Amino acid sequence: MSTTEKLRNRFKAIPNDFTFEELVRLFHSFGFELENKGNTSGSRVSFVKGKMTFDMHKPHPGNIIRKGSLKNILQFLKEKKEL
Repeated sequence: MSTTEKLRNRFKAIPNDFTFEELVRLFHSFGFELENKGNTSGSRVSFVKGKMTFDMHKPHPGNIIRKGSLKNILQFLKEKKEL
């Protein structure tokens, strides 16, 4: 099993300790690019692939993404037929 498959399986399990760096690698594995929303965006970021966009806030003060956000991301990827 490749590291990408392991990461995708870990994500699908909605773990309590999924980090933002892991999320960036996950989106990159689907061909998305990370974009900051500009100098005044604060913690807002977008993952963009063509016309598909997923907007979110970076987790802070920690680095762990909440389960609710992971569920929203999973639903987005399923709706876009990426996962």
